[in-house]
Amino acid sequence: MIKAVLFDLDLTLLNRDASVKQFVDSQYERLHTCLSHIPREQYISRFVELDNRGYVWKDRVYKQIIDEFSIHGLTWEELLDDYVGEFHRSCLPYPGLIEMLEELKKEQLLLGLITNAHGDFQYRNIQALGIEDYFSVLLISGWEGIKKPDPAIFLSALNKLGVMAEESVYIGDHPINDVQAARNVGMKGIWKRDSQWETPDEADGIVDELSEVLPLIRAFKSGNRTDCGTTCQSF
Repeated sequence: MIKAVLFDLDLTLLNRDASVKQFVDSQYERLHTCLSHIPREQYISRFVELDNRGYVWKDRVYKQIIDEFSIHGLTWEELLDDYVGEFHRSCLPYPGLIEMLEELKKEQLLLGLITNAHGDFQYRNIQALGIEDYFSVLLISGWEGIKKPDPAIFLSALNKLGVMAEESVYIGDHPINDVQAARNVGMKGIWKRDSQWETPDEADGIVDELSEVLPLIRAFKSGNRTDCGTTCQSF
C-alpha cells in the first residue's frame, strides 16, 4: 500500500531551465545600465553555461561573468544579491503541477518534498509556485544540514510523515541523488526523465510528464504495475 509520495523540486516540479532563462533576461533588463555593452542573448547563454543547471553556486558564476565581460559599476556581490532576492519572481512550474498535487491529495496520499538548496532561497521558490500547503513535510538541505543522497534526509522525511519506506514513493530527475538514494532506503524510486542523464540502471518507474504520476501511483497501489498508461513506464 502506498501512503506517501515525495518529490524533488528543481527539474521535477520546478522547470528550472526555463526559470533561469527568464530570470537572467529580467536581470539583464533591471541592470541594463551596467550590462548594455553585452548582447542580451550572450549574457543569458553564458550564465546558463556557467550555472551548470544549479550545480555551481552563483558567487563563482558572477565572479567569472564580471571578469569575462569587464563589467563596471556592479560587483559580483551585487549581482548575487539580485539573484538571491529576485529569482523566485521567475519561477515557472512544469505543466499540470497544481492539478497533479490536487489529484494526489484526493487519493488521501501524504505529500512531501526533499530538495538540495540554500534554505531561505529555496523556500521562496516553493512559495512562488504556490505549492507549500500541499506538503506535510518540506525538507531543504540548507536548513537540515544534510543533503541528498544521504539516507538520513529521506529517513527524516519518512519519520515526520509517519510512514514506512516501503509505503512511499520518491520522484526526482537525478538518477543517483533521487532515484537510487530513495531506493537505498527502501522507497520506490521514480525517475522524471531528464535528457541530461542516462536512464538509471534501476528505477521503479519513469515519467515524462506530471500528468503521468497519478496513474503510476494508482498502479503501485493496486499491485498492477503495468496499469500506467502508454507513456509512463514501470519495471
